[in-house]
Amino acid sequence: MFIGRITGSLVMTQKAASMVGQKLLVVEPLRVDEKTKDELKPTGRTFVVVDTLGAGEGEVVLCVQGSSARFMPETKTLPIDAAVVGIVDTVQIGSKRIFGQ
Repeated sequence: MFIGRITGSLVMTQKAASMVGQKLLVVEPLRVDEKTKDELKPTGRTFVVVDTLGAGEGEVVLCVQGSSARFMPETKTLPIDAAVVGIVDTVQIGSKRIFGQ
C-alpha cells in the first residue's frame, strides 16, 4: 500500500471492454520527509490507478498495487494493478499529525 496525492485523470476513447465506465486517476506517491518527519513530500513518481471511491484531484488517497488491487468486488474482473481503496483524512507519525486536521 502507499499514500499519494491525485494530480490528474486519464481519459481513453479506445479501451478493453471491461474498462468501460472505470475512472482512472494519476497519483503521485507521497513519503514522510526523512529529515523533519513533519510533512508528506512527493516522490516524483506517477501511477495510474482505478478510482473505486469517487476521489478527486488534490485529495490524498490510499492505494494498493498488484493482486490486492483486484480483491474488491468492484475490481475483481478488471485488468489492473493499482486501485484507490481509501481517501486519507489524517496521517500521524508518533504523536505528531503531519497531514489533516
